[in-house]
Amino acid sequence: MTRRPAGLLLAAIILLADQASKYWVLHGAGLTDGHFLVLLPVLNFVLVWNHGVTFGLLGGLGGFGWVLLAAIAVAVVVALGVWLWRSEHLVKSLAIGAIMGGAAGNVLDRLRYGAVVDFIQAHIGVYSFYVFNVGDSAIVCGVGVLMFESLLRRDAGGDRKAA
Repeated sequence: MTRRPAGLLLAAIILLADQASKYWVLHGAGLTDGHFLVLLPVLNFVLVWNHGVTFGLLGGLGGFGWVLLAAIAVAVVVALGVWLWRSEHLVKSLAIGAIMGGAAGNVLDRLRYGAVVDFIQAHIGVYSFYVFNVGDSAIVCGVGVLMFESLLRRDAGGDRKAA
């Protein structure tokens, strides 16, 4: 499989996994009115509506703030698609595909609900980290791979171009 179809396939898989997990949380898990599901001593499922962006930032934009955030997210997904199309390396294409799939899942939530469905809560005792979703996880992993891949290529003299 070549790099472009592989990246697009991973984006589709992430999008489907993200939307399926959110459907289950909304319609099958019973996570309403503050109920939560304990999976492990450090991991819960709890429904949180994220009206902002990463870590809830910009959540106070008002009633139509979700439209602005959705428009920006659509532009990001399109830009990622262009980057994926131009990518010359499989690992980079897969990382971009993971980010695209996660971002597209969050865009669909904003368009459908006006907010993003988050439900995975990692915690240690009373110290809780941010609540996130499958798409967010794919975005973070994709960005991490891009950063790591970039460092490896620079060390190997890869993607550097003469100024």
